[in-house]
Amino acid sequence: QLQLVESGGGLVQPGGSLRLSCAGSVVPLDYYAIGWFRQAPGKEREGVSCMRSRGGIRQYADPVKGRFTMSRENAKTTVYLQMNSLRPEDTGIYYCAAYPRVSGCSRVPDDYDRWGQGTQVTVSS
Repeated sequence: QLQLVESGGGLVQPGGSLRLSCAGSVVPLDYYAIGWFRQAPGKEREGVSCMRSRGGIRQYADPVKGRFTMSRENAKTTVYLQMNSLRPEDTGIYYCAAYPRVSGCSRVPDDYDRWGQGTQVTVSS
């Protein structure tokens, strides 16, 4: 059973950067789509980005395009979310999630059936 563990969250000033990691317990993650989601207080969980772990086109939500980059390590056990030019509205709990997928990926939370515990990202001066 695939388990996911996020890390890398923290407090950062506006304009700063963070890199989140999502480590999977299954080697490799080739046949899963991986997504990053975030949830701010009082708001619904939203899809930030996604990719199929085996590679292919990444998808990004409009508010993060050009600032966030999703990638994976060569050993295919960890997926990253590099977040640059952070803004206060990026604050929230960030989750990675996965579901079996042959091609493509989704930014819809209900499509995912495996979730990490989340990591807090706070952007504030």
